[in-house]
Amino acid sequence: MSRIALIAMLVLPALPAAAQDADVGRALYHTHCATCHGLEGKGEGPMAGVLLIPPTNLTELQIRNGGVFPMERVVMRIDGREPLVSHGSPMPVYGEYFEGVFDVPIKAPSGQPILTSRPVVDLVTYLREIQRIE
Repeated sequence: MSRIALIAMLVLPALPAAAQDADVGRALYHTHCATCHGLEGKGEGPMAGVLLIPPTNLTELQIRNGGVFPMERVVMRIDGREPLVSHGSPMPVYGEYFEGVFDVPIKAPSGQPILTSRPVVDLVTYLREIQRIE
């Protein structure tokens, strides 16, 4: 076996975990989501009042789902596969940034991988970090 093949075998399995970066996710959140969901994710952003449906309190996703973070639903809302009517489109102004590319896996609570984009993986990693525990 060549050195390159051996290195690839050792490094590639670790890549999905390395792709999850809460600091990058936090920056993405503040740039793309805080306008509606608020800086702390509680649904109190400056644009919240103009939406047909108030923004979700993103710190309570896990609590409202029986203590399990609803990974698949969150990923699909962000990447556009499960559009939300209150936005008028899959996601408002920034939707195209998160949509269309499904080449990075993130593990659902069931252990099943969900393919999405790297920005979505990082953003979801941050959202998991801000979950309030009762």
